[in-house]
Amino acid sequence: MTRRSIASLLAAVLLIALVLVATQMSVPYVTVSPGPTVNVLGESDGEPIVRIDGHRTYPTDGQLRLTTVSVTNPEAHVSLLEALWAWMRSDRDVLPVEAMYPDNSTAEQEHAESAAQMVSSQDNAVAAALSELGYTLPTHVEVTGVSPDGPSDGKLEPRDRITSVDGRPVDKMDDLLGALDDVQPGDPVEVGIRRGGTDKTVEITTTASKDEEKRALIGVLVGLGYDFPFDVHVGIDDSIGGPSAGLVFALSVYDTLTPGALTGGDVIAGTGTIAPDGSVGPIGGIREKIVAATRAGAELFLVPPDNCASALEAPVDDDVRLVRADTLHSAVTSLEKYAEDPTADLPRCPT
Repeated sequence: MTRRSIASLLAAVLLIALVLVATQMSVPYVTVSPGPTVNVLGESDGEPIVRIDGHRTYPTDGQLRLTTVSVTNPEAHVSLLEALWAWMRSDRDVLPVEAMYPDNSTAEQEHAESAAQMVSSQDNAVAAALSELGYTLPTHVEVTGVSPDGPSDGKLEPRDRITSVDGRPVDKMDDLLGALDDVQPGDPVEVGIRRGGTDKTVEITTTASKDEEKRALIGVLVGLGYDFPFDVHVGIDDSIGGPSAGLVFALSVYDTLTPGALTGGDVIAGTGTIAPDGSVGPIGGIREKIVAATRAGAELFLVPPDNCASALEAPVDDDVRLVRADTLHSAVTSLEKYAEDPTADLPRCPT
């Protein structure tokens, strides 16, 4: 065997070894890719995703699709080769773990927080839709999530209304914080709740905050709940979490409660958080979500204003029309114009 042949063989062996190392070497990054989309005007397990009891609803047409991204969880093994492959693709992103999971949380904790965000997102969406229709809604303090293995695990549930702490009435968030200010970590507290129309009291042994050791916590995430004039339920699979579907939820509730098809019978997709006043906030993974929407056949995609610059970088050419949605009202107005005339001039992301 010649020296050249030996050198070529050694180079091939080294290359194979490097590839094997790259497939095994874990790197501190997560990959972000287009996730599934869901038609919120459709059905899940044979039931409408948007279910309303106590108020007239109207038939609709077309699709309103929420969009998602698939992100590797904080405990996943992402190899160097996987990270490089994702980095080279235009429909993927590679981010440091701490950028996506800044608190070094576990996959279980991330799931619990994401589920809590989804609860708040749905409630805010319903509140925004009803406010757009002219309703005024009283508010209360509501459990949106329960920390896994925390002091309230198995005792409190999402959407429990907190009515008191040790006999002190809780009507707003400051009332809850004020009541816990007088409690030492490790002390038990009597938490009054309303669940499904029934009032009850639960004893919970507090725990210390990781950031403030003298601050007592009951191990729940809380948010603003609303006294709705009728029942509105958005039944989304538990695997989908986070707050970014708020705008689409609000539009689907609005469409269900009003005559006609807000979509004009077309496939509409979008993303964005929603506040009770209808303002639309930014989200992550906008490029991947636009790719996912395009693959689902969307003709129009609603973009939060703060995501416009990134949205214009999505590798979809002119496959989908990008429409800026500053508020729920502006999104409704745009869709009504689009349903009447698909060529209508609509708010655009600045170039």
